Amino acid sequence: MISNHLSFVRKYQSILCAALALVLELAGAPHAAYARATTQFEALPLVRSRQNHLLVRAFINGKAAWLTVDSGAPVSAIALNRRQYFRLKPTTAESNLPARVQINGAFNNVAIARELRIGGLTLVDEPMVTVDLGDSTRAARLVHEQEIDGIIGADILFPTQAVLDCERQLLILKTDPAVLGSAPGFDRRGLRAVPIQVSDGFNLYVNGSINGKPAKLMVDTGSFTTLLHRSFLRRMRIATRETQYSSSAVNLKERGVRVAHIRKLSVGSVDIIGKDVGVIDLEGLIHNGLLEGSPPVAGLLGAETLRRHHGIIDFGTRTLYLR
Repeated sequence: MISNHLSFVRKYQSILCAALALVLELAGAPHAAYARATTQFEALPLVRSRQNHLLVRAFINGKAAWLTVDSGAPVSAIALNRRQYFRLKPTTAESNLPARVQINGAFNNVAIARELRIGGLTLVDEPMVTVDLGDSTRAARLVHEQEIDGIIGADILFPTQAVLDCERQLLILKTDPAVLGSAPGFDRRGLRAVPIQVSDGFNLYVNGSINGKPAKLMVDTGSFTTLLHRSFLRRMRIATRETQYSSSAVNLKERGVRVAHIRKLSVGSVDIIGKDVGVIDLEGLIHNGLLEGSPPVAGLLGAETLRRHHGIIDFGTRTLYLR
């Protein structure tokens, strides 16, 4: 999960649309893994890691990569230790892009991928922030699974009007920005629509409440579970208990996760009764007075809740669907 003061979000780059479906070799996928393409949309199967991340196979400058689809990341990123492997170039003065951006209080360099291919969608001269993903790498090694190479963020998901189905593990991208209408093939019957508010920094927020108190939650598929800000729960006088788990974010120190029992967690008109949630210090992510807002930003709506309640994130219409 990434939060930053990003001063730019790159415009939609030149997109080359493949006429035929691109077959993907998704090692370890639990089901048949292939990409289905039309001249307007690209449907990509995702693999769920043991860290509860949704991974997509991509190609950076012709080399295969595993990227996490992260709705909480305003900008796409590449692991610092993989920049040289993928032959990413530094920005130039002619590009009008900054050489560095600030993420969670620290500065990270911006690099350029000459070609980023996701299924049949090709992005040219794509800016990606180089970040230290060491904590995620160490966790992947512990459970003997594929290490991730980077992150697909909102700077790609919004221009492609992506639809992310968190339960079916499917990502649909619009390959032709001139085509009107949303992605086909999604059955929204029985789901409730929750409007998504998008900040200037390209964070996604939904309105809800915690034990009846109005609050906003950041929609963050990069967070392994729903996490609430420790100081918010202190104000609510909600008890927490220790766990053996920990969590981390880019440029933030690893922190212990506590657990709280929430009597009623509401997201839009969807009520979740009797839910245990993670509790962590989110000071670096919830900043600039967001906790003091009306309503306050109380935490992250994470991957576990989105999967369990059949979450679909429609970046084109800026709508979250839940059951």
